Amino acid sequence: MNPPSSEQPAAVRPATRLRVAAIQMVSTPRVDENLRDAEQGIAEAVGQGAELVALPEYFAIMGMSDADKVRVREHDGRGPIQDFLAARAREHGIWLIGGSLPLSADSVDKVLNSSVAYDPQGRRVARYDKIHLFGFRQGGESYDESATIQAGSRPASFATPFGRVGLSICYDLRFPELYRALAITELLVVPAAFTETTGRAHWEILLRARAIENQCYVLAVAQGGRHENGRETHGNSMLIDPWGEILDRKAKGPGVVVGDLDRDRLNTVRANLPALKHRVM
Repeated sequence: MNPPSSEQPAAVRPATRLRVAAIQMVSTPRVDENLRDAEQGIAEAVGQGAELVALPEYFAIMGMSDADKVRVREHDGRGPIQDFLAARAREHGIWLIGGSLPLSADSVDKVLNSSVAYDPQGRRVARYDKIHLFGFRQGGESYDESATIQAGSRPASFATPFGRVGLSICYDLRFPELYRALAITELLVVPAAFTETTGRAHWEILLRARAIENQCYVLAVAQGGRHENGRETHGNSMLIDPWGEILDRKAKGPGVVVGDLDRDRLNTVRANLPALKHRVM
């Protein structure tokens, strides 16, 4: 695994609190419709005071087939989906994370499943290409992301006034070594489209484990409902604190999860149980 990447040149002024929000969606095969829904969710979160907002995996398109996302893929740095994200971040003066969108890959029949982050001026500060590609087969349910997605190779993070934010996408959640490769972060963001089958079994416990072992906040932002292609996603977007306590959640359907990151809480957990300092590997 290559070293973490960041596109930010300068440090930012420290802050003791940061209000964050996860926009849970049930995306459709139509990009324009999904962007309108995302815009409404972002506005709702901002209305509740959110300063950092995250969208779910595949927020811009949940196609009728896996090939649909290939047809709307964008070149890195330009395209209507990326323009939408930059404009909304600038308009609202927020940090905005586009959970994942399809970017051009080396092969014409594949995409990079990429999470992109923008600062309050609408400048991109990080891009993360999903490293771990989901594969699952149980009964009549089957998924193989490697058929249409090219895997990434580098972790990515960026700095905010509250601290460092580490990026990941969905299936990455099962691989704790990715989060260790990010070094110490104050917030991990996990946009996802977990299936109902795997989500019901493992989603919450894995999220809480990542928060506990990395002693940081975790913002999980999910697709959550029955999609037009027949797929059911688990939902259950949530904000988890460094002790593994759930601060807010949304079970199913479109909605917003909002909560505050608290520097005193973070420092207390890390001081009382200095596990990050006790690491030997």
